Amino acid sequence: MKQNVFMTLVLIVAFAISYFIYTYLLPDYIKAGGPLVILLLTLSIMVITFIFERIFTLTKAQGRGSVGNFLKAVKAEMLQGDIDGAIARCDKQRGSAANVLRAGLEKYKAIQSEGRVVEPKQAMEDVQASIQDSMMLEVPLLERNLVVLSTIGSISVLVGLLGTTLGMIRAFRALAKAGAPDAIALSLGISEALINTAGGLITAIMAIVAYNYFFTRIDSFTYSIDEASFMMIKSLAPAKQQGIDL
Repeated sequence: MKQNVFMTLVLIVAFAISYFIYTYLLPDYIKAGGPLVILLLTLSIMVITFIFERIFTLTKAQGRGSVGNFLKAVKAEMLQGDIDGAIARCDKQRGSAANVLRAGLEKYKAIQSEGRVVEPKQAMEDVQASIQDSMMLEVPLLERNLVVLSTIGSISVLVGLLGTTLGMIRAFRALAKAGAPDAIALSLGISEALINTAGGLITAIMAIVAYNYFFTRIDSFTYSIDEASFMMIKSLAPAKQQGIDL
């Protein structure tokens, strides 16, 4: 599914669920926050949706089994000169690190199969270029929707502040009436202000915490991919096969 279609679908479904919750499930004292509560509920549902989406994506990117054990097994295969075996292990692991290593190994195998003498430096540069190209495809997939979480974290605070402002306007209008202030209108205005403030802060906290958690996890994951790529280059460098002095 394309990213724009997914985003639009999430937004529509989240708004529909929020409207249903606001209309039928919320207690009256929260409904007093006004229509902006629907928007805050929509943002909250979107945050929760993207949290689960990121958990699923990063778990899939981790691949099957331990990454550390996988890297050790691939390194052993490469040191033995069994490139096909290393590629097979990458196919079995199916993680992002495995995809990057597989791209480098396939490039190395392609150089070998050409049947011509290739300078060691040029061969390694070709392998590294293939690894970099693969990383440019993998890393954006890991970082996808992080900007959405960051944006929601900022927007929800502003939406809550808008609701606070509107509620205070209602409260001051009640105070500005001639004679005795309208206590009901005053309390409704203050309630609207506080409910929107709380809703905006809760949504922002969820989004910011999720963003920082996933950013840290992705940063650690990309570092492990870089480390795995460096390990592969170091393992392939001493090899001498089919006229390629590496």
